[in-house]
This record gives sequence, C-alpha cells and structure tokens, in this order.
Amino acid sequence: MFGTALSQLRYGMAVLTNRRIRPQDIERIAHDLIATLAEFGEPGADSALLPGQAGSVDPAVRRTVTERSLRATAVTAARHTAHYRRTFDVLGLDPATLTPETWDRVPVTPKEALRALPAAFVSAASTPALMALTTGTSGTPTAVWFSRDEVEISVAMSTVSAVLGMGLRPRHTLAYAGCSRATLPLLNVEESVTRIGASFVQIGTVDPAVALDRLAAPLGLPGKAPQITHLTVSASYLAALVEEAERNGWHASDFGLESIGVGGEVLSDPLRERAAAALGARITTAYMMTESIPSGGTPCTEGHLHHTTEFGHLEILDPVTHEPTPPGSVGVIVQTPYVPYRDCTLLLRYATGDLVARPDAEPTCELAHLPATSPVLGRWSGPRSVAVPTRSVLNLLESEPDVPLPARYALADGPGAGRAGADSMGANRAGADGPHADRPGNTVLHVLVRRLPAAALLGRLEERATAAGLALDAIVLHDDPATLPPTGPVRADLREHTFESARPAAARVASPA
Repeated sequence: MFGTALSQLRYGMAVLTNRRIRPQDIERIAHDLIATLAEFGEPGADSALLPGQAGSVDPAVRRTVTERSLRATAVTAARHTAHYRRTFDVLGLDPATLTPETWDRVPVTPKEALRALPAAFVSAASTPALMALTTGTSGTPTAVWFSRDEVEISVAMSTVSAVLGMGLRPRHTLAYAGCSRATLPLLNVEESVTRIGASFVQIGTVDPAVALDRLAAPLGLPGKAPQITHLTVSASYLAALVEEAERNGWHASDFGLESIGVGGEVLSDPLRERAAAALGARITTAYMMTESIPSGGTPCTEGHLHHTTEFGHLEILDPVTHEPTPPGSVGVIVQTPYVPYRDCTLLLRYATGDLVARPDAEPTCELAHLPATSPVLGRWSGPRSVAVPTRSVLNLLESEPDVPLPARYALADGPGAGRAGADSMGANRAGADGPHADRPGNTVLHVLVRRLPAAALLGRLEERATAAGLALDAIVLHDDPATLPPTGPVRADLREHTFESARPAAARVASPA
C-alpha cells in the first residue's frame, strides 16, 4: 500500500507541475485497484479520486491547474513542433504569457491541417512508437502518433475505467466488435481487460450473423460466465446486429450479455431501446476520440454529456467564426489535450468537428461540477448539419421497423424531391410536380426503406419530423439503394472477411441458462 501511495503522490505532483508522468505510477495505481477487487470484491470508497474518475475539484484549484496546463502545453508545442513554432512566430505571441482569458489568441487548429501533415504536429522531443489512424468515415483518415509512454498511460487509465466505469470483473468475457484497424482502441481494450483478469475475444466487424453466433456460443471456460458478457461496438454495427437479430429469430435469452459499450458514432434513442430488447443488455455510451485521448465525456442521468477537465481544455465554438457558443446554441467541440498526458502529437485548440449544444441552464445532476453539453449531435459539414443534425435524423428513422438498420439516408437539395417511383413529402399527394419539387435549396431527406409503396410509413415520418422541428421540405422513400443520393459510409461498412458462415436458425440450440 505504501508503494501505491507513493505512486499516487508522484502522479499528482507530475500533474500539478506539468512534468513527465511515469507510466509505472499509473500502472501501480491500476494494479492496486485490481488487487483490491481480488481481496474485497469491490473497489474502495476512495476510487472516485483515481485518475479519470471525474472527482469534484475546488474551482480555485481547477483554475490554477488549467492556467498552468494550458501554458505548459502551448510552450511545449511552440518549442518542439513545426506547426506551432511557425504559428507563434508569425503571431509574435509568447506562449508563456497565455492565460485562460487570452487563450483565444491561439488560432483554432482545423482537422484538415493535421490530416495534411501529421508530422508537423509531432514533438521533436518525443519518440514516436505507434501511429493510430481514425476510420476515415467522415473523410481522409487522420494519423496520430503516440509514444510508448503515452500508450502505457492510456492502457493503465483504460484499466481503471474498465473496473469502475464498465464494472468489469474476472468472471467476465468482453468481445470487441470494432474495426480491427482501430489500433489504439483495440490495444487499450485487450490490455485493460486481460489485466483485470477477464477474458477477451476479438470479433471485428464481420458478417453480423457470424457475430451473433459468436456472442451466443457457450464458452465453457473455468471461472467464467457461460457466454460473452460485455461487448464493445460502434453504433452502426450495433444497428446491423439488431437488424440481424430482429429479422432472423434471435431472442435476448440466446445471449449472456450484461453490458454493451457503444462509441465512435451517434447512438440514437430508438436504437438504444431496440438493442437492449434484442440483445438483453444494458447499453452505455461515452465520448472519446483518438486525437484528444485521454480527454473525453461521460453521460449523466439527466442526459448531458460531461467533459473531463483533468486531461485537457474544452471549448465549444461556433464552427465558422470560432467565437464561444452561447447557452442554448450549437457549436463544435474544440480540444487541447494537456502535456504531460500527451507528449508526441501535440494539438492546440483542435476543432474536432463534433457538434454539441450548450445547455440553456446550469445542470444540477451528479456531474454538475464538470462542463456539460448535449450528447454529440453529429459532424459539422455546413449549416445543414446544424439545421438537420444526424442525431435527430437517426431518432426519426431508427424507430421504424420498415427502415433497415443501420438507416441509410441522404440530405439533398430539393429538385430531387419529386422523382418518379418514390413517395415524397411534397410530391406524394400532388404527383411529381408537387409544391416542393422545383424549389432550389430545399432540404430533402432521402431514406432507404424495405418496400414501396409505403404511404403509412411516410405519413408517420412526416408527422414526427414536423413535431421534432426538423428543417425538411420533403421526405423521399426509396426501395432501391441505387436510386439514393450518396449516403456516406458508416463504421458498419468496414466489413471484415471471414471463412466462417453462420448457422441457420433451425440449427441453433438453446443457450445455457
């Protein structure tokens, strides 16, 4: 215990002074947490004080730490990266003089700059060890370099989070059904799960029928639950699993799932409910992205997304002007991950592109001491992405059984609203020359459905879209993917090949109790 206390002290001092964090200190903290589990069965009462657990901090202390962290991060970036050295030189700005009040003097870093030249953001004082790529579903994959220390710190923090946040215990088995090319998340999950003493299964984004077979299969492992108990998955691949389960006779009782962690994409409320019913598990979600790890967000019981202040600095800015977003308005998340948590790829005021709304009033929930936003609404791609956000569209579509999952849709200008062979909000009652057919610039929602005609489905969608205040002029239904405008990729499209084939429904046997 003395060794752990010393590790916690060293970790705390490193954070307060912005010095290098020793990975072994956080590893020791995680190891002691696992040992506490083995001896007592549950974490100690002081576990809320561990790294990343969103403990409450005195506002004056937080303000001091924020100023020191911003200044240290800016100084390090200006001194050791080509991009920020040039930025500060051009501006004639001394990073050592910055405060939270003057932080807006630093230009916002667009995602395109990192994508175009990732090496310009890598610190010359670091030792790059691992390149992590994003999936590229929202554009060209973004490359982020990590040092060995960063990887080890990330794994140790993931271990703490898996114990306290996911409730993972040695009897559990977790399956990872994310893209196998997502190097850092896959490494983090596998290492943290096995360090706890739980078991790990790599599934990947294979045929959903094969994935369900694996989730339902008996494990027969000593000391373990009879079946896989936890699943990590993207929202669109979860939708594909739900589609397969609902259409092909799977029942919640076929599985032993206790918890499904969803990330990487917007999870709609209807999909959460359908997944819980189809797979029989509690559905959880959190916010994390490769570029800003370990900074992230945790949902509260009142539906806010609360963002950690321990690992980085959060701003919500207008996506065009980069001015602060007022309460009740929508902006993009802008992150500055702090040194010493990050020492390889350094980012100042990084515009993630993720849209959120600021609450109208200060929250009163259990995480009210942390900055709060709405859940992520979608990705910024222009004014239309705010007027008709991804979350609202998915909430509209994914509650309808006649819309295949994951929902395939496109937002387009109005001239396509009255095409022959489709039902449409403006044209289905007035023919192809309906009142909305020729108005340029109208926003039309094109949706893939199982079959046409679908007058009842269209009526429900129109009514619910109006009630939700969606800025749509028309809804067009298609029963052929070839007639849809480009819909854009989702993570479920990163399908991985396998030699396995799923058992037919008649061949499946009852799962163990």
